[in-house]
Amino acid sequence: MGDCSDDRIARLYEYLDGALSVDDLKDVREHLEDCEECAHEYDLECIIRSVVKRSCQEVAPNTLKTRIMSRISELRVEIGHD
Repeated sequence: MGDCSDDRIARLYEYLDGALSVDDLKDVREHLEDCEECAHEYDLECIIRSVVKRSCQEVAPNTLKTRIMSRISELRVEIGHD
């Protein structure tokens, strides 16, 4: 990001994480209104977080869990940790 410092970018992530004081939240909001680069970075990070969150909600099929647990048991027997 061209004109914004690493500190400014770090504060953007803290803003997204809800880790700022009320005054700091206000400062970051005002900066986002005035800085096109940071506003773009904010939008991009929101999209990334949304996709990651959605991906983390997917559930693996029970058959996969069964196969994994079976393979772990087989490996334990093979190396003598049963």
